[in-house]
Amino acid sequence: MGTVDWSRGLTEMTLAFHILFATVGVGVPVFISIAEWLGIAKKDVHYSLMARRWARGFVITVAVGVVTGTCIGLQLSLLWPEFMRLAGNVVGLPLFMETFAFFFEAIFLGIYLYTWNRFSNPYLHWLLTLPIIIGSTGSALFITTVNAFMNTPQGFTYESGNLTHIDPLAAMFNPATPSKVAHVLFSAYLTSAFLLAMIAAFAMLKGRKDDYYRKSIRLNMTVGLVLAVATIIGGDASAKFLAKEQPEKLAAAEWHFETGDRASLVVGGRLNPETGEISGAIEIPWALSILATNHPDGTVVGLNDFPKDEWPPLYVHYLFDAMVGIGFYLLAVPCLFLAMLLIKRWNAYNRWILGGILAGGPLSFLAIELGWFYAEVGRQPWIIRGYLRVSDAATTNAHVDVTFWMFAVLYAVLGIVCLFVLARLFHNKPAELELELHRIIL
Repeated sequence: MGTVDWSRGLTEMTLAFHILFATVGVGVPVFISIAEWLGIAKKDVHYSLMARRWARGFVITVAVGVVTGTCIGLQLSLLWPEFMRLAGNVVGLPLFMETFAFFFEAIFLGIYLYTWNRFSNPYLHWLLTLPIIIGSTGSALFITTVNAFMNTPQGFTYESGNLTHIDPLAAMFNPATPSKVAHVLFSAYLTSAFLLAMIAAFAMLKGRKDDYYRKSIRLNMTVGLVLAVATIIGGDASAKFLAKEQPEKLAAAEWHFETGDRASLVVGGRLNPETGEISGAIEIPWALSILATNHPDGTVVGLNDFPKDEWPPLYVHYLFDAMVGIGFYLLAVPCLFLAMLLIKRWNAYNRWILGGILAGGPLSFLAIELGWFYAEVGRQPWIIRGYLRVSDAATTNAHVDVTFWMFAVLYAVLGIVCLFVLARLFHNKPAELELELHRIIL
């Protein structure tokens, strides 16, 4: 492996690890806020306890997210110096704003944690969740605009290998920003809904029957249904954006080689790279044209319209298929749960439903990973599409392989410590015990 490969591998590993904690950091504050509001409005101690317990675990994930986020910032400069030389002045504003948003979130998170039961009006404490949500969402928004810029760069003039006449706002609000930000936010919220529901489902499968767990699942699956629909709509908007602005990425995901109308959607299958023939796939007639243009007769650009050295790796097809498949699974589970809850003749908390919710937790995180890998690998060979290739942006330092293994150890330690601390935080402290202690105190 060369320096470019090691640099790529280290960046991929860092992003794959960081995105787990970043997703929790963006999504969980929303559910903390909803739970606390319900607890106050309904005078229900179960929802108030949810907010307390979720906030405790959230703080641990924020700490790890800070470390890995700092690693990404360092690696941008150390591993991709040519990218920072060329685009540093363009992406500097959103990178600064992302840091500012995190500081804003951290300040109010500290105040929120240490002011429980300090206000005569409990709604004043709940209001503290709003700046936390604004900060976490703003952080995701600003960093996503950097990635969007890399896909559809604008806001500058390219002269003699340099970017001049820079307009940072135009660069931030490029064509990729709306669909990419919406999809990132909705998928983070949806993943957090399944994470929290997964924890309650696991407790019920272990034999705990307190209403706390039932209410947690009901809350997260109800909100999760709305978010699953929003995520799929956001994904549809992203596909239409790709068809217009990055047709080679969509074509690679669908193994679509020849430009034409009434294009079929290809699910699964095997591709012969020599002949371009596809075998064993499910082809849905006209579906790709509908996905790309909203019309069955719509024209979809094929890969053969692009030089072969600008094709994304064709294995992104499997990343795309798996991500979409999981997305529909995450829609089906809350639909089934809520339908059974409404019908009432069936037990919505049976082992099959709880098992489906439990599986939805890791699957939702897998979908996040697959989505980001598709977003990044699908842009190859470009780091800034149309202007700078990955191979030209990487460092020439010959010791990136050593750094790779050092960071691998760091992430392994961080992951183990995080899981250990979270386990100890709630070890032998089930929700029903905390509720009992709360009643005794009162």
